Amino acid sequence: MNNEFLSKEPIGKLLFKLSIPTLVAQLINMLYNLVDRIFIGHISEIGDLALTGVGVCLPLIMLVSAFASLVSAGGAPRASIFMGKKDNETAEKIMGNCFLLQIIISFILTIILLVFNRELLLLFGSSGNTIEYAVEYMNIYAIGTLFVQLTLGMNAYITSQGFSKIAMITVLIGAICNIALDPIFIYAFNMGVSGAALATIISQSVSCMFVLTFLFSKKSVLRLKASNFKLDYRIILPCLALGLAPFIMQSSECIIIVCFNTSLQNYGGDLAVGAMTILSSVMQFAMLPLQGFAQGAQPISSYNFGAKNADRVVKTFKLLLMICLIYSITLYIIVMIFPNVFVSMFTNKEELIEFTVKAMRRYFFVLFVFGAQIACQMTFVSIGNAKSSIIVACARKFFLLLPLIYIMPAIMEDKTMAVYTAEPVADFLAVTFTAILFIFQFRRSIKQLKNN
Repeated sequence: MNNEFLSKEPIGKLLFKLSIPTLVAQLINMLYNLVDRIFIGHISEIGDLALTGVGVCLPLIMLVSAFASLVSAGGAPRASIFMGKKDNETAEKIMGNCFLLQIIISFILTIILLVFNRELLLLFGSSGNTIEYAVEYMNIYAIGTLFVQLTLGMNAYITSQGFSKIAMITVLIGAICNIALDPIFIYAFNMGVSGAALATIISQSVSCMFVLTFLFSKKSVLRLKASNFKLDYRIILPCLALGLAPFIMQSSECIIIVCFNTSLQNYGGDLAVGAMTILSSVMQFAMLPLQGFAQGAQPISSYNFGAKNADRVVKTFKLLLMICLIYSITLYIIVMIFPNVFVSMFTNKEELIEFTVKAMRRYFFVLFVFGAQIACQMTFVSIGNAKSSIIVACARKFFLLLPLIYIMPAIMEDKTMAVYTAEPVADFLAVTFTAILFIFQFRRSIKQLKNN
């Protein structure tokens, strides 16, 4: 089996063929933590505090995912590029190197999370009312770090080969397990927050088994081979350089959530932090489909960039941009009109619902333009432009959003709502900067590709 169809099939048909399963996989993957929060938020009597406690765990959970992206989001596009050059041997070496590195990183993260989670959670905005729920969840979740890393990281190599349906199925299997096990462990076994974490790591281990089984099998174009399980700096360093931008985007999200939580705890207490847990959950819902479309486009862009098919790279980006903007505009309208629907999924506490609805309209005020940010960001990664992808990732998080979290309360009367307002202000400025940089850099890359 080969993946030359990436250079032959019509772009529109191919993009939807790859994106829809990837999109479904992203939505399903989101259910792991989303379903946990929904069930936890409705635990009798303690639901709101437990939800806030688990919400404080989100930066650590995202950090685990960020390290998976550091390795895979750089390695998978490079593997696709080499497949486009008809060099599958190098592509397999890339995958083998990345597989070993993810195992090493997983063990290091597991030790850190088990030893230091209480200190980190208190630093991240947990209060005396919520810390025990946070520690209870994290102690169990940390044990499954290896499964999370390999599931998220190695699934990218299935998608990069064009097997997006297989990638979707591996995630779907785990999500179904999680949805089935959550109510059993949380309610039937009366395990509460611990039950939610246990259901998650069991489900991730099942997904991990299916991912690795496929990549070791003859069905995969690129196969995991023991001979490639040795780190070669000439292979791994370019992957890490390209994966640095997605890593920065996700890891910086951890820092941003910590800054949000600590600021909100200072101005609005547990109520404001609980609202942030809901907002970040809805934001995941908003971002993951966009990333699903972008990841569906990645194999097409990377393969054709490696094969020097400049016109197909351009057409892929234009179609991706249109789809991402249509999605972000549609979701923006729905969120602005029906915020109660999203908030009520996570809690039945009237005070928390009322506060979160108000905050949501502030927080998502410029969501409609964010499709452009994701389309440009992923296209930079797809064509191997690590420098530009890192620049736009850093600009939005570190140079805009992070300072604005502290600047906005200084210039607005309502300090708590000012913290939420930092998000739309930063997003608008970031999208503007990214669009300008992309116009110049993308044109230059395509011109060089045509000349070569």
